[in-house]
Amino acid sequence: MSYFLGADVGSVSTNLVLIDADNKVKEALYLRTKGQPMQAIQKGIKMLRTRIGLKAQIMGVGTTGSARQLAATLLGADVIKNEITAHAVAASRLYPQVRTILEIGGQDSKIIILRDGIVVDFAMNTVCAAGTGSFLDQQAARLGLPIGEFASLAVKADNPVRIAGRCSVFAESDMIHKQQLGHSLPDIVAGLCQAMVRNYLNNIGKNKRILGPILFQGGVAANPGIHRAFENELGQEITIPEHFSVMGALGAAYLAQEKVGLTAKPTHFRGLEMAESSFQAGSFDCSGCANNCEIIRIKQNEEILAQWGDRCGKWSGNIGKEEDNKAAGHK
Repeated sequence: MSYFLGADVGSVSTNLVLIDADNKVKEALYLRTKGQPMQAIQKGIKMLRTRIGLKAQIMGVGTTGSARQLAATLLGADVIKNEITAHAVAASRLYPQVRTILEIGGQDSKIIILRDGIVVDFAMNTVCAAGTGSFLDQQAARLGLPIGEFASLAVKADNPVRIAGRCSVFAESDMIHKQQLGHSLPDIVAGLCQAMVRNYLNNIGKNKRILGPILFQGGVAANPGIHRAFENELGQEITIPEHFSVMGALGAAYLAQEKVGLTAKPTHFRGLEMAESSFQAGSFDCSGCANNCEIIRIKQNEEILAQWGDRCGKWSGNIGKEEDNKAAGHK
């Protein structure tokens, strides 16, 4: 009845994982964020609560992902880590010999190079959408296909066509052109998968020594066409972990377990009841100096839980009751 919670909150998905004292995954949730990370986190906690019961104890919480600071504030995290660290920890715990991690999520893509369980190099693509799950979602929607059916089409291809994959706009135009020429949908989808993999290896994997064992993580690992294209391009077997879609959250849970074990301090977790709490998020521009920092503020009722975005620490160091902040001369 005692668990460690990991949360990976990104622009496309919100993932929650519970591990027990024996490092076994007891619960794993993959939810769509839908532009509302706070609501997605609370929805996930409600779902976990119905599965484990209110008497279950959360011994520690770790957060990662692009919204890790927000998630940490809402949940009361004990450790906050970036995605590179979280994915590497999860992979090396489950596959100690892993030397390369290929990760493609909804918002970004990354490659992580490990040697003897230590991250020695990495690269990320956070600008172009051509090599991410969001682009695949967009193309599936354009074709009127569920993403699962879209993904399975690639393995039915007889003669994959060549798609220009260096840009999402060009890739979509090229797909439409190939359709108009009469190519079959499986051949076009397989060509798109190959284009995404070439784009990934030529950009994110450029000048990286990709050695096996190799793990393929992230939501896009569910696409057999992408998996096959990676194996064909690299000429190596690539393993997809059991919990491939929530490896970031799993890594955060492992890190929380490690942090709490080292400090022997009680967790900062707000409790499973936080699913019913009322949180408010807002922002304002600080005019205290020429930097004009945009300050993010998270409140619960009239209490300021966290503030960040300032360079000088004027706001991030002031939390508590809103009236106390006003009395101290803060906005």
